[in-house]
Amino acid sequence: MGRGETRTDVVIVGAGPTGLALGIDLARRGVDALVVERGRQLAPGSRGKGFQPRTMEVFEDLGVLDAILAAGGTYPVGMVWRDGRQLGEHRMFDPAEDGEPHSRFTVPWMVPQWRTTRILHARLTELGGRVAFGREAVGVDQDTDGVTVRFASGAPVRARYAVAADGGRSVLRRALGIGMTGETVDPDPILVADVRVEGLDRGFWHLFPPGGAGRAGEARETGGSGDPGGPGGPGESDGSGGRRGFLAICPLAGTEDFQLVAQFPGADGPDTSLEGIRKVVGERTHLAPESVTGVGWSSDFRPRAALADRFRAGRVFLAGDAAHVHSPAGGQGLNTSVQDAYNLGWKLAAVLTGAAPEALLDTYEEERRPIAAHILALSTAIHRDQARRGAATRQLGLGYRESSLAVADREIPGGVRAGDRAPDVQVGGARLHASLAGPRWTLLAMGTRAPRTPEGVRVLSCPPVEPFGTGLYLVRPDGYVGWTGTDPEGLAAYAAGVGAGAGAGT
Repeated sequence: MGRGETRTDVVIVGAGPTGLALGIDLARRGVDALVVERGRQLAPGSRGKGFQPRTMEVFEDLGVLDAILAAGGTYPVGMVWRDGRQLGEHRMFDPAEDGEPHSRFTVPWMVPQWRTTRILHARLTELGGRVAFGREAVGVDQDTDGVTVRFASGAPVRARYAVAADGGRSVLRRALGIGMTGETVDPDPILVADVRVEGLDRGFWHLFPPGGAGRAGEARETGGSGDPGGPGGPGESDGSGGRRGFLAICPLAGTEDFQLVAQFPGADGPDTSLEGIRKVVGERTHLAPESVTGVGWSSDFRPRAALADRFRAGRVFLAGDAAHVHSPAGGQGLNTSVQDAYNLGWKLAAVLTGAAPEALLDTYEEERRPIAAHILALSTAIHRDQARRGAATRQLGLGYRESSLAVADREIPGGVRAGDRAPDVQVGGARLHASLAGPRWTLLAMGTRAPRTPEGVRVLSCPPVEPFGTGLYLVRPDGYVGWTGTDPEGLAAYAAGVGAGAGAGT
């Protein structure tokens, strides 16, 4: 052990939603994990603000759902403006339809990211986990026994595994030499800011399409995006040689703030100061510049889509934006990131406790990289008005049927297959997900006798329930069906290979 060196089982670089969610999952399994964060405190700003139904299910299992529900609210209906007049409402999200996967959640839920990280940090602390602030990672070394993360100041951290959850400009990813393949989704910079605005109804998401939805005497033709609330379209001339992009102002649920998003076609970068934000509001809306009374946080970016060439290099894993960078359109990036953590947590715990072979960790990249690639394509299509915010964005239908962990010893009737997310149906008068909650494997015996199972595997016996058929379903700790069949010997062999029933935590 090096001088002053800290030792832990897992070091997680980055205390955003991805790193904190992973820390929670490991802490509840009794894994010693340390989250390190270069900032002196949790990051400010609304940033990603929407959670899809599948992520809400994850939050329920991680024990933060009540706090997330209390902190946020549903998205308001969009209101399209032009020349100070309301043109009509715009539904940002398609409603759930019959035939979509069973879930108690059907619509996105809005919580500003700064509040989400506070909730996750509080839960991590409650479970005995910890975050070391002011630790800026600068490099990583690894050998056959472990990994060492080095910092700009202070002693290094030695761990058995490391997780890079340090964002799109990940220091660890670059140190490992892992490239990212992608494209610029939109060359125009976008401003995002948390602002206070007087005289604006908080009951709507206010949308100002390109073309000067501005004040009296400044009428221009509407142009650009077919979705007035999102990126896209070339913008319209502002009469001074420049071009105007869209602007949207959304009330942030659970706060007195609004999130302002504005596109700047052809510009080098927007002015993120209070005066700069007042100027763009005055130019593109019916509001007076001084109606913006304060700016709590502001930033700018250029939408891009990029996927890491690998999600693992030896003992280091990439998760969240370090592995995939999305356009914000459709609210997919943050949700995909949290589910990276949810996939990786139980696998790390199983290997660290000796319950499963180290090869189990190979399935993280096997399962998550194709999902990330799929969601990146969806986010880009939504940004370009080539796809809608519908069932696919809710992420309930995503699964791992092609994974090596999806094993069907025998095809059984019904719509649920190995690799699918277990639908949240009513079983014995209770929600199935309530019965699955916690860091354990669960055997569903649907209309058949449950065989002897490894200690620690819960058994739920019940008559067949749609869309399940008669048979056995072994459900993973992350809520996906791992094994299906009728043969107890096949079940026992599968359970032994993945560590089912051992090292589950509490």
